[in-house]
Amino acid sequence: MTTAIATTHAPTAAHLYNQGIQVGDLVFCSGQLPLTADTGVLVGPGDPQAQTRQVFANVAAVLEAAGSSLEHIVKTTIFLTDIEDIAAVNTVYAETFTGVKPARSCIAVRALPHQDALVEIEVVATRTPGPQ
Repeated sequence: MTTAIATTHAPTAAHLYNQGIQVGDLVFCSGQLPLTADTGVLVGPGDPQAQTRQVFANVAAVLEAAGSSLEHIVKTTIFLTDIEDIAAVNTVYAETFTGVKPARSCIAVRALPHQDALVEIEVVATRTPGPQ
């Protein structure tokens, strides 16, 4: 069964997609931009580290709404408008994933949906195991 995931603690999704989808024990989180949930304002213009931190905060909110967490991410896909920002993104990535690192892809793109966004990240995670 497929379930749409929605939370007010991450930026709202356009009417064409959901913030996330749960299928069985897997959660697919749509690409998150560095926007605040409450106002939709871009965080850290020109600062890839600040933007990456906001993106992971948004990802965490979507995963939490699905009964998962950052610790259960198994795959990330990072989109960067400037591949030279990879070192700054990696700094935040290393802070975020301290144990087993998820599988990962990183793609340089010409632009992202918000004009000043430098980074977008989508993830696949497993659901947090329930009580045994």
